[in-house]
Amino acid sequence: MARPAAADQHSWLVIELRRGYLPSWESLLLPMAVLFTERKQSMPLPQDEQWFEDRRDAGRRLSAKLVKYAGEPDLLVLALPRGGVPVAYEVAELLGAPLDVFLVRKLGVPGHDELAMGAIASGGIRVLNDDVIRALRLNEDAIGAVAAREWRTLRECELNYRGQRSRPKVQGRIVILVDDGLATGASMRAAVQALNEERPKRLVVAVPVARPETCEAIRAEVDEIVCALTPPTFCGVGRWYEDFMQTTDDEVRELLGRTNRRAQLQPPAPP
Repeated sequence: MARPAAADQHSWLVIELRRGYLPSWESLLLPMAVLFTERKQSMPLPQDEQWFEDRRDAGRRLSAKLVKYAGEPDLLVLALPRGGVPVAYEVAELLGAPLDVFLVRKLGVPGHDELAMGAIASGGIRVLNDDVIRALRLNEDAIGAVAAREWRTLRECELNYRGQRSRPKVQGRIVILVDDGLATGASMRAAVQALNEERPKRLVVAVPVARPETCEAIRAEVDEIVCALTPPTFCGVGRWYEDFMQTTDDEVRELLGRTNRRAQLQPPAPP
C-alpha cells in the first residue's frame, strides 16, 4: 500500500491498524514524528511583545524596564550562570554597570540529593533549611560533608568563569540579580537569601519571563522584582524563547570578559 503525503501520515497509520497490519517501528515512528512537527508548527506563536528571539534579545527588552537604575554609581549586575549571563550582559551594557556571576549550589540531603537541606553561594554564604534538618535529624557532620563537596565544585566554577579577578563587593550596593527565567525559582530563592546576608543597599531580581506564582513568592523577599512577562499558561521558560540553546562556558567567559574590558576603559569616577 502506497503511503499518502506527509500531511496524511497519521491517517495512514490508522488505516494500517484497521487492516490488521502491525507496522514496523520505523513505520510507526515516522507518522507520529510528522504529526508532532505539523502540530507544533501550526501552534500560533505569541505576539511579538510576548516572546524572545534568544537570551540576548530578552536582556535588551528586560533592560527597558530597568532604565531608572542607569548611571547609578554603586550599581552591580549579577547573573545566575549559565543561562542568566547573556540576559544580564545586555542589562549591564544598557545600564553601564559592572557584570559578574553569582553561583549557587544546592545542598542535597545525603542519599536524597533531590531534597534540598540548604544552599551555598558565592562569597562563602551558607543558607540552611532548618525545617528539613530538624525533621531528618541531620547533624553538622552530615551537613558539613555535603557542603565541603559543593564548595569545591563552586570554587572550580568561579575560577572557570572569573579567573583571577576578585569577586565584587555587594554590601551597600544596588544589586540587580538576573536569570533567563523563573519556573520553581529554587535557585533564585537561594541566591536571594545568600545576597541578603551580604546586606546590599537594594536587591532587585529581574527576569524576562516567570511563572506568575513564583514571581509573587519572591516579591516578598526582595526590594523589587521585575518579571517582564508572566504568562498565565507558563509551560516552562524555554517556551517563550525562539532560540533556547544551552549557554556554554566559553560564552559566559567571553561576555564577562567584554564587560570587564569595558570597565577598564571607563574613566575613574570623581571622588
